[in-house]
Amino acid sequence: MDHKSGQSPHRDSSLSIDQSENSKVDAINDFKPEPEPEMEEETRPDPETVLKREPTGPNPTDFPDGGLQAWLVVVGGFCAVFCGFGWINCIGVFQNYYEHNQLKHYSSSTIAWIPSTQSFMLFFPGFLAGKMTDEMGPRIPILLGSFLHVFGIMMTSLSTEFYQIFLAQAVCSGLGCCFLFYPVIVAAGTWFRRHRALAFGIITAGSSIGGVVLPIMVQRLIPHIGFGWTMRAVGFLFLGLLTIANLTIKSRLPPARRPFNVMEMVKPFTEKPFLLLALGAFFIYVGGFLPFNYIILQGEASGMSTDLASYLVPILNAASTFGRILPAHLGDSFGVFNVMIVLTGFAAIMTLALWLPAAANAPIIVYAVMYGFASGCTLSIIPAMVAKLGHISQLGARSGALYAFSSVGVLIGSPIGGAIQKNQHGGYSGLIIFTGVALLIGTFFAFLSRAAQVGLKIKVRV
Repeated sequence: MDHKSGQSPHRDSSLSIDQSENSKVDAINDFKPEPEPEMEEETRPDPETVLKREPTGPNPTDFPDGGLQAWLVVVGGFCAVFCGFGWINCIGVFQNYYEHNQLKHYSSSTIAWIPSTQSFMLFFPGFLAGKMTDEMGPRIPILLGSFLHVFGIMMTSLSTEFYQIFLAQAVCSGLGCCFLFYPVIVAAGTWFRRHRALAFGIITAGSSIGGVVLPIMVQRLIPHIGFGWTMRAVGFLFLGLLTIANLTIKSRLPPARRPFNVMEMVKPFTEKPFLLLALGAFFIYVGGFLPFNYIILQGEASGMSTDLASYLVPILNAASTFGRILPAHLGDSFGVFNVMIVLTGFAAIMTLALWLPAAANAPIIVYAVMYGFASGCTLSIIPAMVAKLGHISQLGARSGALYAFSSVGVLIGSPIGGAIQKNQHGGYSGLIIFTGVALLIGTFFAFLSRAAQVGLKIKVRV
């Protein structure tokens, strides 16, 4: 021990180590990096603001359920569906006109390929329209649909041969109608949740109102300005309405850009309830459009005046407006399967019990009203039935799969009906029986789909 210092060597060593460590700490503390340039006071963010800052972009779950832009989308959607689906709803006018004019040398079965293909083109490419909407948003598909629809109608005004009318009206215009329907529904769905049913109801009402207005417009203009200028007048009307649609329809959310998986359209058919419903929809679509196509011709063949017969398709569509709204409301209370089965069976019974023996004006008009009401439900409630069979997130893919399958029924139904009418040398009883039986078979498969879910319990709401 060092008596002078009064400290042991070990103590000195300890101090030496402590001093060394302190010198390192002092060296670290003495090091000062170059200061960053200070932000100007007005641009310095408030820490509380940074913590509370919300993510950029709209919140997918924050539906406005109203407001100017939301209702402008509904207005634009009404205009688009009026021009698209409303045009499809008046196809029976052209079946009648072509048989007496440009295509009078063709059979009813051959001419029927025009309206049936036009209806097919509305439904079958729906998955393509939906995929484009997912990838690009609704505006580009709607613009494409506007061009194809108006261009097809303008080309129809210049057509005189079967292949020209088929390509212009059935394929080009029909495909345009498809792109004017599915993207509109997708866009409107992003703006509404609580009032979504009301918004969809207003938009789809355009199809029924178009089916009332457009047949009368076409049949009244043709005698005065001819077929060509009538089609051009319709084309210019659509051009104006679709301009409104293109300016007002937009999605609240950015494109989802989901990868396309073909198995999403195939897998639902492995489920027994879905497969049975798809078969039911196929047979319903085989027969369901035949009254729209042939009721004018059948009315004239039964002695109805041409002027009165021309109103049968508008009557059908006017009644279907109520058939789209009231049964849908009842479906919320009593079950969509229950309501659809009852009304489709009713449509089949009315076809066989009223349209088949009808040989005078009154029963044909009554049938048009009754069938129009029932078909309004039958042809529009199927998506709600699909929603009952799977998660709502899969509704688009499953609905697209079902419509792609059942649209084949739309394609072949009218030509088969025309072939039956030709074999009867102008009689319509075989066509009417075919319609009723197809609807009964579709009702039966819908009932089996219901039974596959809940059994044979009648009082279950499904």
